[in-house]
Amino acid sequence: MSESYSVSLQKIIENHSLEVIYLPKDANDILVVTNEINRPGIVLTGYIDYFDPLRIQILGWTEFGFLQNMSDEDKDKALSCWLGMHPAAAVITRGLEIPDYFKSACEKYKVPLLRTQEETSPFLASLIQYLNSSLAPRITRHGVLCEVYGEGVLILGESGAGKSETAVELIKRGHRFIADDAVEIRKTDAHTLVGASPNNIRHFIELRGIGIINARRLFGMGSVKASEKIDMVVQLEPWDSTKAYDRLGIDSEYAIILDVKVPVITVPVNPGRNLAVIIETAAMNNRQKKMGYNAARELMASLGMEDFEAEEKELEIWKNS
Repeated sequence: MSESYSVSLQKIIENHSLEVIYLPKDANDILVVTNEINRPGIVLTGYIDYFDPLRIQILGWTEFGFLQNMSDEDKDKALSCWLGMHPAAAVITRGLEIPDYFKSACEKYKVPLLRTQEETSPFLASLIQYLNSSLAPRITRHGVLCEVYGEGVLILGESGAGKSETAVELIKRGHRFIADDAVEIRKTDAHTLVGASPNNIRHFIELRGIGIINARRLFGMGSVKASEKIDMVVQLEPWDSTKAYDRLGIDSEYAIILDVKVPVITVPVNPGRNLAVIIETAAMNNRQKKMGYNAARELMASLGMEDFEAEEKELEIWKNS
């Protein structure tokens, strides 16, 4: 069973500068467990099938306009139908004035009532983005995460492979550091992974022989970043002279992290190899591939080997079928 996550209503209030109108208890004790939200218009008509009370409810002009045109009896019935299912919270947008009957109903059913000055659609987008990040599935990987030429590069390898030393050299070359040792990876949507550092070790790097350094204080604010999308993985491993390493890079290899495919390259570590320069080159090459350019394929085409490669692939597929 996949692990579930939650975020306190207090954090949502602080992040979106929400005005508290009514809370049945401390906001830190009210947990939101779903990234889906709801506008309760259809529920106010009495249709409650598929209603999810775990969702935050958003109300704007449309909902209040609908309630305003009801008789007092119908208002009570509609609000009882909706609030009686105890939704996670109700947020009023546009700074709209909240009628006394609405506030009283929220207090009666102990539903948190909040207000924002933002318009409805921008607030919806902002809240969904925040919840997607806060409640995203996540894992922690031992490695280093840096931003290199705008590409999020996750550097993996055994202890002593040179990950932290490579991160320091990348910082010195003008790139930005996100995490060392423990990289917290979140799946913010079906195709996106975002990496960050746990709060208690953020900006710290361990260098054997030197000890712990604080990258932000040593190299400046411009050398660090809180989080970054993971665009590629670089796997460092000791050089093995008996192993055949990819020398062309025609086809991309992928790592699967949280069911998301991420391009991966394996870099053999050998004395004298400048890993920072190699990773810079890999990052730029990855950007080119995303834009549709593959240097290895251009070389094959210029040598007249493009058709040969296609024929080899077709033959291999036929043999395996």
